Amino acid sequence: MKIAVIGMGKIGLPLAAQFASKGHSVTGVDINRHTVDLINASKEPFPGETGLLTALGATVPQGHLRATTAYEDAIPEADVVVVVVPLFVDENDLPEFGWMDSATESIGSYLTRQTLVIYETTLPIGTTRGRWKPKLEAISGLVEGEDFHLVFSPERVLTGRVFEDLKKYPKLIGGLSALGAHIAQDFYEAVLDFDLRDDLSTKNGVWDLGSAEAAEMAKLAETTYRDVNISLANQFALHADELGVDVYKVIEACNSQPYSHIHRPGISVGGHCIPVYPRLYLSTDSRPGVVQAARDLNAEMPSIMASRLNEALGPLAQTTVLILGIAYRAGVKEDAFSGVHTLDRELKKLGATPQALDPYYSNEEIASLGLSPCADFDSVEAIILHTDHPEFRKYSAADFPRLKCIVDGRNFLEPKDWGAATFISLGKP
Repeated sequence: MKIAVIGMGKIGLPLAAQFASKGHSVTGVDINRHTVDLINASKEPFPGETGLLTALGATVPQGHLRATTAYEDAIPEADVVVVVVPLFVDENDLPEFGWMDSATESIGSYLTRQTLVIYETTLPIGTTRGRWKPKLEAISGLVEGEDFHLVFSPERVLTGRVFEDLKKYPKLIGGLSALGAHIAQDFYEAVLDFDLRDDLSTKNGVWDLGSAEAAEMAKLAETTYRDVNISLANQFALHADELGVDVYKVIEACNSQPYSHIHRPGISVGGHCIPVYPRLYLSTDSRPGVVQAARDLNAEMPSIMASRLNEALGPLAQTTVLILGIAYRAGVKEDAFSGVHTLDRELKKLGATPQALDPYYSNEEIASLGLSPCADFDSVEAIILHTDHPEFRKYSAADFPRLKCIVDGRNFLEPKDWGAATFISLGKP
């Protein structure tokens, strides 16, 4: 097959490499010329994706994978077009379709008959049918279901382990027609491999959910569930603090039976998925209820933890506070929607002088994010742990001679390592 993948980011590029590894001819399209040049040189445009460099070396020199900035160089001869262009939310928490609209218009301009178009970007429910179908038809002059087929199939992978997750989880699809869904199922069965999983009631592989709306909802539901669950854990942790109870022992006790699956509390929820997708869900559900309440609490957690520090030390005016960790989760160099930005703002509002340290970021990169890099450990009077990078376990009170208080936002550090400093951990007495 000839396959075009639109968007050579942290999901799109590994996906394109996976398709190419099966011997198909894959053209990746991206608006960033530097990214395109790196791919065509078999080099990674971004670090940290397990197996990507090997996959590029095995597919680019052989001619199975190439990249371009030109839609007209990829779309007209493609049998399948897979779209993995980012979708964001605006300041009012509404979907911002700008990049996707532009990509869709470019696809429509060069779309030819008998092409299968698949959107993998997470979307508000109804977008495939209500937005992309009429846009593609109007621009191309073709009719969906007759001249081309349109399907939604959400990506369900985590950056850093995309190739592993592609095998692990069922590939969900939902078409606008039964024929389109059938063609999409054949496509994914030809380009993906699936692990054997005895824990699933249905065989691991391609799962047709019957409609684009069902597939759109499935992706939003699984990620919104995580946001709501984390919020519930955060509420339990905050109340446990009031009661002097260890919430982690409570959660372990609850999860010892099969009907409880409480997640872990934490100082922030970040990344492209969990903070964003509940908002996409809420954009079509007129009953915000628990989803909105959960999102609000999770968004407030960095402020709550900054206030904890303020209460422990008194006024934070001119206090140097070191934030440990910029990334939204441990072991990655990714700060999309990271709570560190809210934490930095809140500390400044309280009069503190926040600085940031992350082993994955240089001082120049930290400054480019609008944060102040750590100047020296001798001036640090307080610490807030934001990201549970393993590298932070090497630090102790001996490294910070003026340290008065540490707030562990992930229940990650050992209190015994921090001497006489006041040690505060979310949900721990």
